[in-house]
Amino acid sequence: MQLSDKSRPVIEATLPVVGEHVQEITEHFYRHLFSEHPELLDGTFNRGNQTQGTQQQALAGSIAAFAGALVHTPTRLPENLLTRVAHKHASLGIQPAQYQVVHDNLMWAIADVLGDAVTPDVAAAWDEVYWLMAEALTHIERGLYSARAVQPHTIWRHWEVEQKIRETDDVVTFVIRRTDDRLVKPSLPGQYITVQVPLPDGTRQPRQYSLSRADNGEYRQFTVKRVHGGDKPDGVVSTLLHDTVDVGDALTLSVPFGAVALDDYAGSPMVFISAGIGITPMAGMLSHLVRAGSRLPVVLLHADHNEDCFALRRQVLDDIAALPGASAYVWYEEGADSRLPVTGVFPGEMDISQVALPENASYHMCGPIPFMHEVHSALTKHGVPPKDIQYEVFGPDLWHADYE
Repeated sequence: MQLSDKSRPVIEATLPVVGEHVQEITEHFYRHLFSEHPELLDGTFNRGNQTQGTQQQALAGSIAAFAGALVHTPTRLPENLLTRVAHKHASLGIQPAQYQVVHDNLMWAIADVLGDAVTPDVAAAWDEVYWLMAEALTHIERGLYSARAVQPHTIWRHWEVEQKIRETDDVVTFVIRRTDDRLVKPSLPGQYITVQVPLPDGTRQPRQYSLSRADNGEYRQFTVKRVHGGDKPDGVVSTLLHDTVDVGDALTLSVPFGAVALDDYAGSPMVFISAGIGITPMAGMLSHLVRAGSRLPVVLLHADHNEDCFALRRQVLDDIAALPGASAYVWYEEGADSRLPVTGVFPGEMDISQVALPENASYHMCGPIPFMHEVHSALTKHGVPPKDIQYEVFGPDLWHADYE
């Protein structure tokens, strides 16, 4: 996948100016897109991400990374970035025809922001960049739909809430069961589902939540942290789930997707690193290892405000206890008091130098981006190859660590 000889010098020459204005371009793009296609705000786009500007930042970063790779490293495209985006698209049921809609509005935004600088040659070159990226994404998405034996319009099904478990003051776990006889493939450890939640205005809002326990297709479990400010777009869905959804209620969920799935076939030691609600995909992976009867060396490192804020702690530590030789270390900002059966507890922020890490391990991280950035830097300084570090970002990926 390469730029044509005609477009390459044009993109190389215009990449700095487009990069300088890419945030403005994406902001114009989304405003224009939703004015032309307001239906996309019903069930497809996350209004909270739009309000916060994180979706605009993520799109800008993705375009810049892909265009830069086409120019500077055409044999090393940002495959992990593309895979993450494709999984997110598949979890929303994005269809190939929608790429044309995005194209038309994005090209309009580029011309609107850059004006006369967008000559026919410049427009044609950036058009080529877009369709190369779209081709890469749709190719991955076709494979994802095929692997799940679904089509974009058939990823959704109804589930019934079997249990609602209060984990902490602001975290709830939903155990759901399927309500029809359609085949359900088990999720892969570390994947997420999309929940479509009806809003009071009649529209639906999608949110992705990690599956926090291994499943067999009959029952599934996901865990939701309340985003405070429930009257705001970024908090309305979690508030509705916490306050209005109860046992016996129906929920509309997608089939599972997610690029950061556990690979326990390689036989390497596993290190799971999380902070706050980032424990949820780690809980799903640990649950899988227990169910599989794994004997791999496992280390869990978790950071939180205090022990009462540690969501899923009983499940997670029960699973650690069930894995031969597994260990768990926790860091609490509010002190080192613990009543839990952990291997070690430390005050303050996570410091990986305080624990012995296994050789040749695979690492999985999830938590706030600043936290993961610090840990990622510490791990690479410790000699861990970046290829052995996988990370999950809740919401738009504003940190393309795989392509730094």
